[in-house]
Amino acid sequence: MTYPTDLPGRPRQGAAGGPATARATCVLAPNPSAMTLEGTNTWILAEPDSDLAVVVDPGPLDEGHLREVIATAEAAGKRVALTLLTHGHADHSDGAARFAELTGTHVRALDPALRLGGEGLGVGDVITTGGLELHVISTPGHTADSLCFHLPADGAVLSGDTVLGRGTTIVAHPDGRLGDYLDSLRRLRALTVEEGVQVVLPGHGPVLDDARGAVEFYLAHRAKRLAQVETAVENGHRTAPEVVAAVYADVDRALWPAAELSVRAQLDYLEEHGLI
Repeated sequence: MTYPTDLPGRPRQGAAGGPATARATCVLAPNPSAMTLEGTNTWILAEPDSDLAVVVDPGPLDEGHLREVIATAEAAGKRVALTLLTHGHADHSDGAARFAELTGTHVRALDPALRLGGEGLGVGDVITTGGLELHVISTPGHTADSLCFHLPADGAVLSGDTVLGRGTTIVAHPDGRLGDYLDSLRRLRALTVEEGVQVVLPGHGPVLDDARGAVEFYLAHRAKRLAQVETAVENGHRTAPEVVAAVYADVDRALWPAAELSVRAQLDYLEEHGLI
């Protein structure tokens, strides 16, 4: 039998929603699927003694969910003052415009197309709404516009889809690039070593209490998959669908279309580095 404490990153048991750290509370969106796990994690962040909150990833355009996020903040004595996006995938961002309308907030994102009413987000920016200290970390790879947010006071990082609470994420070719993704994982590992980050607050799945273990698992997994793809090509599997069938035979076929995106990114990486 495998226990949660034996799994990469030490995922927490129990319901996905609710308080996760002193400053972070999750509201789970009702959009479960093979790709989104239990659903999208919408994060409410606030200093304990502040009446202002920051919301990260409002999630899909689901009126009930968006109003639940607002109600959860208000029940804690907080007013939503700012909305942030980790990246532009619909399960994280489609509700942002409506959420901004409901809360009267600006939406800040790396991609200008996703911003509403204010400035964007840049690498090295620090969010200070309501006294909160939240550092913007560049983590492209899953998508070109992927960001993570470092919450130093809680020793936590909000990882979006760069690191999930269970399983591994895709490199969404052609927007996502494997070389960028590997660099981003190394950047997150440095946060765990140099900045004391211990907790991952992911975009999907449970909170992880061993951030370094989770990131190192991801790096090892990517190295293993890359070697498998290289071997598959050497064995005559030339197209992405052929490589998926050879390398991902143990994976649910419903996930093969997503796996194909990662395989295309891996093939590009191998070609760029002269390995195939």
